[in-house]
Amino acid sequence: MRFSLSHPLIKYAAIGVAAILLIIITVTPLMTTIVEGWSRRDVELRSRLVFRSIEDRVTNAISVAGSSELTSYFEHLAEDEKLIALGFCDESGKLTNATKLLPKTLKCEDLPQGAGESFSTLRTDSGRYLVSVFPITAGEKKGHVVLLHDLNFVDDRAREARLYLTLALIGVAVGLSLLATAVVLGLLRGWRRSIKAQIEDFGLPSAVPRGDDSGFDREIQSLLSELNVERRYAEGIKVEWSPATLRTLLEEELPGTQVLVVSNREPYIHNRKNGEIELQIPASGLVAAVEPVMRACGGTWIAHGSGSADKETVDANDRIAVPPADPAYMLRRVWLSEEEQEGYYYGFANEGLWPLCHIAFIRPIFRESDWKHYVAVNERFADAVVKEATQDDPIVLVQDYHFALLPRMVRRRLPKATIVTFWHIPWPNSETFSICPWREEIIDGLLGSTILGFHTQFHCNNFLEATDRFMESRIDRERASVTASGMETLIRAYPISIEWPPAALASQAPVEQCRQAVRERFSLPPDAVLLVGIERFDYTKGILDRLRAVDDLLAREPSWKGRLVFVQAAAPTRNRLERYSELQEEGLRLAAEINERHGTGDYRPVELVVRHHSPDEVYELFRAADACIVSSLHDGMNLVAKEFVAARDDEQGVLILSSFAGASRELSEALIVNPYDTSAMASTLERALLMPKQEQRDRMRLMRELIRERNVYRWAAQMLMDASRLRKRERIRAKRKERALATPRLEPIRRRA
Repeated sequence: MRFSLSHPLIKYAAIGVAAILLIIITVTPLMTTIVEGWSRRDVELRSRLVFRSIEDRVTNAISVAGSSELTSYFEHLAEDEKLIALGFCDESGKLTNATKLLPKTLKCEDLPQGAGESFSTLRTDSGRYLVSVFPITAGEKKGHVVLLHDLNFVDDRAREARLYLTLALIGVAVGLSLLATAVVLGLLRGWRRSIKAQIEDFGLPSAVPRGDDSGFDREIQSLLSELNVERRYAEGIKVEWSPATLRTLLEEELPGTQVLVVSNREPYIHNRKNGEIELQIPASGLVAAVEPVMRACGGTWIAHGSGSADKETVDANDRIAVPPADPAYMLRRVWLSEEEQEGYYYGFANEGLWPLCHIAFIRPIFRESDWKHYVAVNERFADAVVKEATQDDPIVLVQDYHFALLPRMVRRRLPKATIVTFWHIPWPNSETFSICPWREEIIDGLLGSTILGFHTQFHCNNFLEATDRFMESRIDRERASVTASGMETLIRAYPISIEWPPAALASQAPVEQCRQAVRERFSLPPDAVLLVGIERFDYTKGILDRLRAVDDLLAREPSWKGRLVFVQAAAPTRNRLERYSELQEEGLRLAAEINERHGTGDYRPVELVVRHHSPDEVYELFRAADACIVSSLHDGMNLVAKEFVAARDDEQGVLILSSFAGASRELSEALIVNPYDTSAMASTLERALLMPKQEQRDRMRLMRELIRERNVYRWAAQMLMDASRLRKRERIRAKRKERALATPRLEPIRRRA
């Protein structure tokens, strides 16, 4: 190939050099502005963090301690390299406390005295400083804390940025001018070698037979297509996850793939009541999360038919199209006898695995007979999966602890299936899990999955620890995978969420109308402060603990009597188990005692409503509440917390959230509590009920934005994308084997060449 000064490559190189020189001239001042802006925001953030860390100490010093102690504390803080000085201005605008380096020219009356924080720049002979002013209240005393941070380092940082940017761009320009032709040709050669190497990493042979470029080009096109999809969907960046987005992802990544969901609880239950068939949507976090995904994906949901009229509503193949109003997928019901349900569901699953995994100080009970039923029911559902599968490689989404053995059973019958198992409850540490007599069988069953998901990385780590202790396996902690019986299982954290926007929110009245309706239903006075809790009546949810906290608050602060009303909506569950029926009786007794102790006339501080509530009723309560309490003693995630936040499109209300719920790792703007500390929880209740509206709005806005971005469609997309990658790699490995058999002499020839 001949080159001249008029060759396109030389022209492009010259244009590139000119463009870089132009960039140096135009971008350098912009870089200074950007660096200064970043640096200032860093200092402002540092000011906020310093103030929040000292707020309690300063409040105590103002209200209790003397002025000298506050000044001494300020001097200690001012030893920080960039924190130059601190001061306190009282409500009258007088500087009562200040460190030695606070400039004399800085006067309290010159500073903003509003209700919110403020930032300004102070210029003196010695340089520039950021003045941060934060309001503070200590009982009847009010004032402002003043922080002075050094900004002189910003100029040095800007100069360094300009220098490094200029040197980098000049280096690029010189490199292009000297090596334009060589670089371009080298890139062209290197591109082909790189693509071949990448394909080899995916399992294809690195040598491509002559005359077979078409196959090579198709593989490159396929990989580039996958890369494009990953770029668009990876980590949910700039993607508004919705049913449409999820459907597009399925069409692009998993075209024509059958999706099967397996769970114990069905999304729609038909019961016969007063001679008529009534539809019920169960109060289940699993159903709330998975049902919107199935509406988006289609496919078949296999579940236990538990309703008294379920058999009357299915076809000859035990199927029914759902949702009833607008069918989007099939529900396949599996029938269990009373004996099987007693052993598999009430026995092994809920008297054994449930308390074992939740560590709620309820002794797990394991019976041989329950285990046999558990195995048999898992086999029954595996049979149903195989019968419903119309392909030899469907995607099977196995849900929860009821089906720990199912992945391995399905794997034996559908070896090409992609099995994604999601464990909706916590996974305990290995010492706790060792209590289970069939621990090896349960872990082996789960390792039949292609991907095994948990809510948090902590639970993933616990599973890896248990596998390492009890199973013969190879654990790759870098890839977070387990290889056992010749098969690799990926262990991943997929924090579950809810649909956005929630379907129940569309039919809701404005917040004020919801508040009025709830007040009329419970005969509450107009000025009543409403605290709500909405849970299943389960001992892991901490319902008794929140009742005790309300009792403690009313006893400690009698001024709340007549104004504070706590409405606890508790759906009955598993009443056939003695521990659950005892819990419900104890809750009713405790509520009655609190009402007797603190109630007067028509005023009842606690309204404990034990019945199933429809999604519309739940969201109406959420929208009417001043605060919602979620005090789980241990929870994988707890979607009630996310539903409350989603319901508050008015950006008001306060979420009080247990630190032992997985949701606390995401919703950090909630008021985090320890449900075992009754006194502290009572104080947090009062703090929530007194929280200013602006602070409520700031907290709620952040939580709503997080749930909007990390909704249930994103949760499903993460699992399906991981499944898609694995399916593609398996197909490429299979193709590699076919080529190796078809061209057995290809590898030796390549070595000699």
